[in-house]
Amino acid sequence: MNAMRPLIAFLLCAAAFAASAQMYRWTDEKGRVHFTSTPPPAGAKNVQKKDSGGAAAEGGAPALPFAVQQAQKDFPITLYTTPGCEGCDAARKLLNGRGLPFKEVSVTENEQIEALKAATGANSVPTMIIGRSVQKGFEEGMYNRTLDAAGYPHAGVLPPRSQASSSPLLPATEKPEAVTPAPRGPYAPPQ
Repeated sequence: MNAMRPLIAFLLCAAAFAASAQMYRWTDEKGRVHFTSTPPPAGAKNVQKKDSGGAAAEGGAPALPFAVQQAQKDFPITLYTTPGCEGCDAARKLLNGRGLPFKEVSVTENEQIEALKAATGANSVPTMIIGRSVQKGFEEGMYNRTLDAAGYPHAGVLPPRSQASSSPLLPATEKPEAVTPAPRGPYAPPQ
């Protein structure tokens, strides 16, 4: 058994290297299409360099595992929020923490409010829709159970995301400093 360990380690390394190799698609002078792991000859036409392992999707972002792609197709996640809503921020943080792709709709205009009412029967935020399941308000345990039931991976399986609010926050107003009442009484300093 000890003699087989180096062979197993070598085979695993070779498989990992092969999975990360570049693939080339090119056409030769006779019009035949070739797929190779080595760069094509100088006279090749229509050369396309591809990542054979599927490690990156469009834009260089890591490709999602098949199970997540399937869950996203069958049970897409839509989060309805409003700017400055603490529950909305917590819901977004939970989805980002689990690394899940989601669509966020910031409910700030009448059309969006009507769309929210049509989809959920109410106009409360945050509201998360996963497929046909609707979760109104934010309760972490319920959100996690609904995501689990839809087939999404638990936190820690995917790298966290950093999807920010879908609309810029309204201009923040400065909070007034706490005003301490002026001391009163016979020993208070004059004002």
